Amino acid sequence: MMWIAKLLGVDKWIVGAVVVLTLLAVVGGVVAYIDHRGYQRAAVAYQARIDKIVGDYKIAEIAEIERQAAANNAAKTREASRIAEMQAANDQLETQIRELADEAAKDPNAGKLVLDAPSVRRINEVR
Repeated sequence: MMWIAKLLGVDKWIVGAVVVLTLLAVVGGVVAYIDHRGYQRAAVAYQARIDKIVGDYKIAEIAEIERQAAANNAAKTREASRIAEMQAANDQLETQIRELADEAAKDPNAGKLVLDAPSVRRINEVR
């Protein structure tokens, strides 16, 4: 180092400081490079984890959508069955009402103020 100091015409401490700073810069660069590569490896590993989690959520979302569709279809089937039952009961009730109305129209005592037994029976059937 002395010959470099004599060649440049500066103090040997300045040359020593420049050498030390250069070594620190090289070591810092190596550490930064190694740290950057480690960061990249960690980033790739965590991105793989994130992608797996997102994939799992997508699979769960698809399964939930299918489950909801199946539940909705089952409910629609039950609803259609119940509507058919209610329609049949309504048709039966309408038929009964027509029969009772026809019977009431044919009743010879329909205009009287007092109800006779057949009129009472017809009223009770409606209840």
